[in-house]
Amino acid sequence: MGALAGYESGSHLAERLLHTTFQEVFMTIERKHTGERMSRIVKHNGTIYLCGQVCKDANDDITRQTETMLEKVDELLLEAGSDREHMLSATLYIKSMDDFAAMNAVWDAWVPQGHAPARACVQASMARPELLVEISVVAAEK
Repeated sequence: MGALAGYESGSHLAERLLHTTFQEVFMTIERKHTGERMSRIVKHNGTIYLCGQVCKDANDDITRQTETMLEKVDELLLEAGSDREHMLSATLYIKSMDDFAAMNAVWDAWVPQGHAPARACVQASMARPELLVEISVVAAEK
């Protein structure tokens, strides 16, 4: 017994290893591009959360703002190990419902047929007056 002192029994060791593996696989949160207020990408348990994305040039019209906003979503999804076909949900924030049809035209062309995520679109005040649209996306890892 003296030689085994300090060692765990087989069942206790297996339980501890199983718990450790469970923790590593299911409880790990990975954050990318983390700043003071937010992370641009957060991954947890096979789900990817993107922070709100806006256009590349706020001086553009709604069509171009939507296009460049979605280009940024593509880039982040790729970096996170996902793509448009794996989007689970999207929340769009639009400054004016007068731009709803133009924004939807870009959105409809961008979303792969048969892979539309759950979606909400709300009219909202934006962080800067020149911004017309913003999106927040949740996706599954590929």
